[in-house]
Amino acid sequence: MNEELIVTKSEGNFTIRRVIYYILGVIEVLLGARLIFRLLGANASGGFISFIYSLTKVFVAPFAFIFSSAVTEGLETKAVLEPGTIIAMIVYAILAWGIVKLIIIMRERKALDTK
Repeated sequence: MNEELIVTKSEGNFTIRRVIYYILGVIEVLLGARLIFRLLGANASGGFISFIYSLTKVFVAPFAFIFSSAVTEGLETKAVLEPGTIIAMIVYAILAWGIVKLIIIMRERKALDTK
C-alpha cells in the first residue's frame, strides 16, 4: 500500500509539471509570435496580428520599459525590436522552472516526513 501511495504522488507530481510546462509553452509561443511579427513589421490592423498583440500585451507589460525599442522605418513597414518581449520570455521560463523545482522539493520533503 505504501508503494502505491508513492506512485500516485509521483504521477501527480509529473502531471503538475506537465501542466506548468504546457502553460509556459503556450505563453512562449505567443510571445515568440509577437516578437517575429513586430520584427517583420506585420500590419497591426489585421485581425490575427491584433489578437496576438492584445493577448501578449499583458505578459510584456511588466518588462516593456526596461529598454527602449529599436525601430527601423522601411518603405512599406516599420520593424520593431522589443527587448521587453525577449526579457519576458526569459523571465517566464525561469519562473516556470523555479515553480516546478519548488513543487519537487516540497513533494520530496513531504515524502520524507511521512516515512
